[in-house]
Amino acid sequence: MPTAFQDYYPEKFSHCYGCGKSNPRGHHLKSYWDGEGTIARFTASPEFSGGVPDHVYGGMVASLLDCHGTASAAAFAYREAGRELDDGGEFMRFVTASLKVDFLRPTPIGVELVIRGQLRSIEGRKVQLDLSLSQAEQTCATGQMLAIQLRN
Repeated sequence: MPTAFQDYYPEKFSHCYGCGKSNPRGHHLKSYWDGEGTIARFTASPEFSGGVPDHVYGGMVASLLDCHGTASAAAFAYREAGRELDDGGEFMRFVTASLKVDFLRPTPIGVELVIRGQLRSIEGRKVQLDLSLSQAEQTCATGQMLAIQLRN
């Protein structure tokens, strides 16, 4: 199995609750290439219930889009620069500047959710992405993200 984007993060950037490998209580979301786009998979447990029984609360949906989006932004930026995430060069880390989420239908708990990312554009330190979260081929939420590369 390929290495997840998040597994390349240096220790100082690996404590995110959603995707950090060094956060013992986090979700440990893992993002990968899927052709020209990116993909992550996650199964939400019952403690992430929203106001509707057996469905994920909206903040969790946004969190999954957020973490997959910033990891995807880094991967797309590395690809655009002709670099590999593990090339030993200066690390490129991205943070969310803007995330718009549209909730299309309730997101079920206890089943595999698929989060996808598609590149819209890269301009300097800015990466714009389209994101989606689905279950069994039904889209539950979509998002648009503007991610910004941190200055080192």
